[in-house]
Amino acid sequence: MRRIKILIVEDSIVFRELLVQNLGRDSEIQVVATARDPFEARDAILKYKPDVMTLDVELPRMNGIEFLRKLMPQYPLPVVVISSLSDKVFDAMSAGAVDFVAKPAVSNRAQLEEFIKNELLVKIKIASTAQIGNTRRAAALERSHSLSDQGKNKIVAIGASTGGTEAIFHVVKEFGADIPGVVATQHMPPGFTAMYAKRLNDQCRIQVKEAQTGDRVLPGHMLVAPGGDMHMRLVKVNGVYQVECKKGPKVNGHCPSVEVLFESVAKAAGPDAVGIILTGMGGDGAKGLLAMRRAGAKTIGQDESTCVVYGMPKVAYDLGAVEYQEKLSDIAGRTYALLNRM
Repeated sequence: MRRIKILIVEDSIVFRELLVQNLGRDSEIQVVATARDPFEARDAILKYKPDVMTLDVELPRMNGIEFLRKLMPQYPLPVVVISSLSDKVFDAMSAGAVDFVAKPAVSNRAQLEEFIKNELLVKIKIASTAQIGNTRRAAALERSHSLSDQGKNKIVAIGASTGGTEAIFHVVKEFGADIPGVVATQHMPPGFTAMYAKRLNDQCRIQVKEAQTGDRVLPGHMLVAPGGDMHMRLVKVNGVYQVECKKGPKVNGHCPSVEVLFESVAKAAGPDAVGIILTGMGGDGAKGLLAMRRAGAKTIGQDESTCVVYGMPKVAYDLGAVEYQEKLSDIAGRTYALLNRM
């Protein structure tokens, strides 16, 4: 079996060596080179042709985001960013990175090794299967859509994983203030979801925030499930939609889980909902989307040609959960069309 060739770009010699030692223990991984800055990384890419690059955001001589912007148009490469808690990571995703992990703020070697084994290694293996540039090719100019009276008082539920931060943005940027309340779960480390919600709020026409228990699901607003150890569910209280964010075990390996959100939408909203499943590895959300469709909801899955990782939408499609399969650039338009017929 051919091993995944890895280039590690990290200026801390201690953390760099930890990465080399621990990633190299996996039989599927081959660390072919390391680099301390983007200039060394550029030379290593040309020489070793790695399958995946891990990249720190804060680097000497040129930061990781600027490096990505220069690199990706000329040499598209799956990149997993290792970042401290900063919204700069979303600039890296916008510049073409596939995924990111939160650099642990610990000095304990055993904890660092656990992070590399259970988080970073998984992201690297997923990234090695990614279709680079799909989100960019699928991006469309912002378009305007309108909602009829019968499309109001509904719910839109979105779920995504790898590649999803950009995919959700490309869908939501076309939503106007008339869109029914939106709830979304994106697999993301704790702390980053609040920054992601603020970024969407600043760049989109709808209002976006990280969800808290009791938040009402209002037209023209989107609630993003908080990363960490809580699942977000849709509930209906006295005829009003709101969310609950409660601690719980991982579902399908994730917390928050798309499955949990979609199943709650099927129960609370039934036929008054549209479910959208976007790019991501694995099958989280597929059965939940099927539950939504069986409850009478309309369902949309992102197509293979525009997914960074055609995992979650494929599993959902194969289960019969996806009623409409669309390119990323067409999902917002399809959502409005469905709402207008409901």
